[in-house]
Amino acid sequence: MTSMDHLRQSRNPVANEGMRRSADPLPRLLAQLIERAGEPASIERATSRPWASALFQGRRHVIALRMTGPDAKERRARFALGLEDAEWTLTRHFVADIKIDGGRSAADQEWIELSALTIEDW
Repeated sequence: MTSMDHLRQSRNPVANEGMRRSADPLPRLLAQLIERAGEPASIERATSRPWASALFQGRRHVIALRMTGPDAKERRARFALGLEDAEWTLTRHFVADIKIDGGRSAADQEWIELSALTIEDW
């Protein structure tokens, strides 16, 4: 093959074009949030939408979590402690940002509203 043949070969001009995009990491993140919350806990609402910047792509998540039981208030405090520094195990993604946006309390119930940003890990 001559050097001219190299120039004529069709090449994909975008290196990642045609690569399968990673699946939404939300289900795995939800499972880890439930584990962190302890039982009994449930996901009351969860949404996920694509997100991108000039350099990164990922997903923005909004989650409502409910904890029940006589120890719900203490579990909520433990859940929130160090949440932003917690390690999450997601396939081909990492949690770039996670925070509690709000919540409410009732007898033996705690609701936590949080948001997270996951980025595709190339």
